[in-house]
Amino acid sequence: MLAELITKLLMMILGYVYPAFVCFKTMEKNKVKIEELRFWCQYWIIVALMTVFERISDIFISWVPMYSEMKLALFLYLWYSKTKGTGFVYETLLRPFILKHETDIDKNLLELRSRMWNLASYYYHNFTELGPTKLFQVIESLASKHGMIERSSSKKRERNKSKASLAPRLNTIFSFNRVTRRGKNRSL
Repeated sequence: MLAELITKLLMMILGYVYPAFVCFKTMEKNKVKIEELRFWCQYWIIVALMTVFERISDIFISWVPMYSEMKLALFLYLWYSKTKGTGFVYETLLRPFILKHETDIDKNLLELRSRMWNLASYYYHNFTELGPTKLFQVIESLASKHGMIERSSSKKRERNKSKASLAPRLNTIFSFNRVTRRGKNRSL
């Protein structure tokens, strides 16, 4: 569960937030002249941030009636050519906020990137050093458990055989004619 949470968090940061921020910086520094390209870049920046917000706050807002329908309407508002919602949301809400906090976001992303690299190299090092020995320990443990299962089942069979030999066989006492495996009648 914790690993899944960490994976989703990293996917949001590395798959949505970071590309959206780089796209923002590229658009603002290069002042893209092609309006359609600028529109779609703005759209993807907003969608990425909305996705991150939704994943974090999904517990609190997913129960709201018609939540999915409202989200769909918002997406349509953003990319529909007559409403030009992307331009409005980007220019009035997102752009001023990110420009105000751009240096802090840059600093935090660089720190996060270095921490993730250190964490990945730490786990890689541990896996390459401890992986083979732990693998053999798991195999050894499974083999010993399998041997114990076989031993315990053979002990149970031996106990059952000894109990069966002590108890009289009711089917031989009450049956006078018995059919053998070959189909011949045998009388007792």
